[in-house]
Amino acid sequence: MNKILVTVVLGAAAAAAARTAAQPAPQTTQQPAPATQGQPPAASAQAPVIKDPAEYNAYVGAIQQKDPAAQISGLEAFLTQYPNSIMKTAALQTLMQDYQQTNNQDKTVETATKLVAADPNNVRAMALLSYVDRRKAQGGDANATQDLAEAKKYGQMGLDALSKFTKPDGTSDADFEKMKGDMSAIFNAAIGIADLTSKDYATARKDLRVAAEASPTDFSVVYPLALAYAGPTPADPNVPPDPLNGIWYAARASVVAPTPQYQQQIEKYARSQYIKYHGGDDGWTDVLAQAKANPNPPANFAIKPAPTPAEQAHNMVTATSPDKMDFATWEFVLSNGSQADQDAVWNAIKGKPVQMNGTVITAAAEEVDIAGSSDDIDAKKADIKLMFEDKIPLKLIPKAGASFDFQGEPASYTPSPFMMTMANGKLLKAAAPAKAPVHHKATPQ
Repeated sequence: MNKILVTVVLGAAAAAAARTAAQPAPQTTQQPAPATQGQPPAASAQAPVIKDPAEYNAYVGAIQQKDPAAQISGLEAFLTQYPNSIMKTAALQTLMQDYQQTNNQDKTVETATKLVAADPNNVRAMALLSYVDRRKAQGGDANATQDLAEAKKYGQMGLDALSKFTKPDGTSDADFEKMKGDMSAIFNAAIGIADLTSKDYATARKDLRVAAEASPTDFSVVYPLALAYAGPTPADPNVPPDPLNGIWYAARASVVAPTPQYQQQIEKYARSQYIKYHGGDDGWTDVLAQAKANPNPPANFAIKPAPTPAEQAHNMVTATSPDKMDFATWEFVLSNGSQADQDAVWNAIKGKPVQMNGTVITAAAEEVDIAGSSDDIDAKKADIKLMFEDKIPLKLIPKAGASFDFQGEPASYTPSPFMMTMANGKLLKAAAPAKAPVHHKATPQ
């Protein structure tokens, strides 16, 4: 929720209140006799009445000042002299607006705090306090934890009080509903940021979604909403991520980010989330274009998820004959494929001699443990156990870490952790390097 919106919400509400407050005792419809000098006029039953003429004159003298500084001085003096006045709430409300208008944030917050103490249902003051505390915390304030606790407190109080909020005089029904919607967004933003910080992702999603839908260009709520949908890292089974909304609002956050540098950083993050879910960056520019054109995901928004490991394994079996696959592909299918796909590969290679190269992990005269796939070579993890029919001579036992050429016949395997046992192992001699041709010098004649 941006500062302009808060100013509009509070300003409109306070201005409406000021119109009433400036006339603390409106005339009845029967037009009573004019008041004597220094006496408050007669009042209707609904309006607050200042009975003391001196108090009345002090209030009216302050409220009718056109200059904000003069009005501040008059209202502060009035509240000091009449701390229990029936017009205390109206005076504080106008004073809060004056301090905000003069960009005195400390006094604005101080006055808003007094206003909530005097009127626990004053949604205007609570909107300001929840907003200011929330933005202080997001701005890296040293007391961010306390700021968020205060922001959430006023946010919850504000939402509770909204049901009791009555339409100010002179406000249209449409403007009143918009005012309530804007304040609801302010309160939900404060609660949502506090919940996200405390890792209550489910509640944060609900609250921040209200705020983001009300203010779709506000980076300070749109980006946190994306993080709430992404969920905790590492993943928590009790709070499953919502990748579609997470990707959408991350893309949207990159669009509304306040600086080009932020835009690039957030777009990079959004794109990485897209690739992680989709399996590639094809279609990403379309998603980004939609996020630029729409504040919230369209009803039919969808992203095709990346194929599961089982689906990838099936595609491998469909595309390539098992005898044409490399060892890493065998390993992937036999570890991740359906039973039918595993059987299709295994039945094609079982018992048939295979010649290949790997890296020795451990070696003995009867068997050698070998890393055959590039991933397992990098991890120094065995995925083949090569068994010899006869012990190999001690001098021929390869050393750990050595590149190793061998032949074996697939005999059995375990899918997880993957290990293939090969029988009838044989050592293969590497081809000798070709000799360079000998060039003879010609004998001079």
